[in-house]
Amino acid sequence: MGIFDRKVVVITGAGRGIGRAHALAFAKEGAKIVVNDLGTELDGSGSSSAVADTVVNEIKAGGGEAIANYDSVVTMSGGQSIINTALEKFGRIDILINNAGILRDKTLLKMDESMWDTIIAVHLKGTFSCTQAAALEMRNQGNGGSIINTTSITGVLGNFGQANYGAAKAGVIGFTKIAAIELERYGINVNAIAPAAVTRMISPIVSEEMIPECISPLVLFLASDKGRSITGKVFGIHGSKIFEYKVSYTEGIEKENHKLWTIDEIAENFDQIGA
Repeated sequence: MGIFDRKVVVITGAGRGIGRAHALAFAKEGAKIVVNDLGTELDGSGSSSAVADTVVNEIKAGGGEAIANYDSVVTMSGGQSIINTALEKFGRIDILINNAGILRDKTLLKMDESMWDTIIAVHLKGTFSCTQAAALEMRNQGNGGSIINTTSITGVLGNFGQANYGAAKAGVIGFTKIAAIELERYGINVNAIAPAAVTRMISPIVSEEMIPECISPLVLFLASDKGRSITGKVFGIHGSKIFEYKVSYTEGIEKENHKLWTIDEIAENFDQIGA
């Protein structure tokens, strides 16, 4: 008996890397898996059903249950179709992992409109399209659920040449926190992870021991009964290190009598404002 027996898990971008690791880890714990992957290249071009099919075959070879889905997350109909695959095959959805992603890096002054729009569509709108479809069904089922979104350190701290990606991933953080507030009444917890692992997206900048399989235990924890009370959080996970991102602000300084600040006064007090 696994801790996710009879649970149905939908994972987007599950054909490679971190998504594949999630799919295999959940299946090992008894979950039924929808392996969604369009099978594109890193920049989002092309498609191949073999990418998702390979993971499905791995799960089945291990005695698990899985089905492939090849829809894109960038449209509302695509997000709905991904969730419908779970409903039609397994009769329900309990857990959604929003993991699909691509890259189209370019510096701000060289980025064209399509580079911006495509990355926002996949990472941010794709998170929304799947989350809304899944959350509506979880609400109707009446026994809660778990949603884990994928953000990035780029969305928290920024990174050169990734204005589109960073903006999308920062949006995922804001979306996660608001979805957590709104869905808590239905027993649905919503969290985000900012992973770092050796994948085709970031392999040149992380150490070799940071394998995708390192990321999945945190996701399984957040989706399990042990993590059910945790919601609205953003966790970083770099190899074996897990930490939480938190927003903080300084004590600041308030002007007496609610008078307007002058430019000179702000300049004179600037160090104290940031202290």
